[in-house]
Amino acid sequence: MRLFTAVDIPTEVKHNLQALLDRLRPLAKLSWTRADNLHVTTKFIGEWPENRLEEMKRALESVGSPGAIDIAIRGIGWFPNARNPWVFWAGVHAGAPLESLAHATEAAVHALGVPKEDREFAPHLTLARIKDRVPLDDLRRAIAELESTDFGSFRPPSFCLYSSAAGRYTKLAEFALT
Repeated sequence: MRLFTAVDIPTEVKHNLQALLDRLRPLAKLSWTRADNLHVTTKFIGEWPENRLEEMKRALESVGSPGAIDIAIRGIGWFPNARNPWVFWAGVHAGAPLESLAHATEAAVHALGVPKEDREFAPHLTLARIKDRVPLDDLRRAIAELESTDFGSFRPPSFCLYSSAAGRYTKLAEFALT
């Protein structure tokens, strides 16, 4: 099974992001993310044997809370850059507490044999993936005309363990952050 940990996004923030996606989706043939699939990934675990799922849950239960995590979803951009993008994203601003959660999660699952990430933790929401070169002029114009790219703020009560299969995410466990 393919696993990851994430912080859920509240309905109100997802609604604001859905409004953006509804406005932009017709402007470019990209692989757009469904708003109900949006989450803040804290650790991509990858393939994990189902018979060791309880072991993974116990490891994640040991991740201590970094304290209150205030998250703001604002700003949009392109990875790796606007000239040759492959991802269109919304920014996740949370600072040290979210980074601490990601590092503690990384350490807990690494103790079970999950490889460590070789890149810096860079939280974001993937709004769309760009698989083929497509015209982006209309999309870029619409983005430039947006009045606001502030989609809301929240304080998550927990982080979750998810499985991913065929583009569907299933919550397997939830761990309190208080």
